[in-house]
Amino acid sequence: MSPILKCIKQNKTSVKPIWFMRQAGRYLPEFRKIRSQNQDFIKLCLNSKLSSEITLQPIKRFNLDSAIIFSDILMVPYSLGQQVSFIKNQGPELSDFNIEMFLNINEKEFSQKLSPVYKAIEITRKNLDKKKSLIGFIGAPWTLIIYMLNIKNNKTEINLKKLKKENININKILDKLIKFLCIHIDNQINSGADVIQIFDSWAGLVPEKDIRDFCFVPNAKIVEFCKRKKIANICFPKGIKTQYEEFNKIVKPDGINLDYEIDPLWAKGRLKNVILQGGLDPKILLRSEEEMMLGAAKYIETFKGIPYVFNLGHGLLPETDPDKVKKLIEFYRNYQ
Repeated sequence: MSPILKCIKQNKTSVKPIWFMRQAGRYLPEFRKIRSQNQDFIKLCLNSKLSSEITLQPIKRFNLDSAIIFSDILMVPYSLGQQVSFIKNQGPELSDFNIEMFLNINEKEFSQKLSPVYKAIEITRKNLDKKKSLIGFIGAPWTLIIYMLNIKNNKTEINLKKLKKENININKILDKLIKFLCIHIDNQINSGADVIQIFDSWAGLVPEKDIRDFCFVPNAKIVEFCKRKKIANICFPKGIKTQYEEFNKIVKPDGINLDYEIDPLWAKGRLKNVILQGGLDPKILLRSEEEMMLGAAKYIETFKGIPYVFNLGHGLLPETDPDKVKKLIEFYRNYQ
């Protein structure tokens, strides 16, 4: 059993699991080399061999306890019929949402379009040390809806008027998304994933009056599915501030990833019956080594004596120096 599973499933405090969100990515020169030769990001995610190779790059370079499959949360909208492209320096761009096409996609067609992702998981599992976990993941329904319906104005607000104007039934879309996300999770498990992380990257943009219906309940349904499948699960409802407490009570995940705005002491005192993960601001890896170590020590000391998975409060930034990542891992491993 991997250190992360011993922590999540057995509440072990003697293990010190560590991995990083976006540990396979643009900060690694070996990734940039592959990316420069594969301009179409969706096609890269659908190249099973390269996807597996990228997944294993940080494992070969660093002393990490888990690999996370190289893919993207937007592979689900792609497999549900939307065109997805990634514009340099802008981010993802999706074609107009077609509700009729969305509601008529069948399960077989959906899984078939994602089969290269599952093949990549199978290849990775075969080449990954058995003592390391392989993390599969999904985007939470609300976060996917923001992209699929193009209702995000900027990083701090959404355009709900657009939904009302076009008379879009969000609940109907949520229900369908939950169904297909559970299929996607099941396929990842069957291919070799032993942990599932649920990224609700835009949870912080849910209007407060809707947070239960659009964030808590959909996540709870997916976590319930994961528990039926006996798969370790971690939720990341980024940006919901002190609502983390209510989220935890309603969703009841195995683990919860803290974002960098959450005070670790507050989390330790208020988030009960859940394994805590992450929280460290990824920007700290851009500062001096001394500042980085002090920041890391704060989390290590706060969570000493309880099960905790060391990670960040968001993904590694593209400008991160890989040597800093190595030094942070070594600092964590050697911390007494």
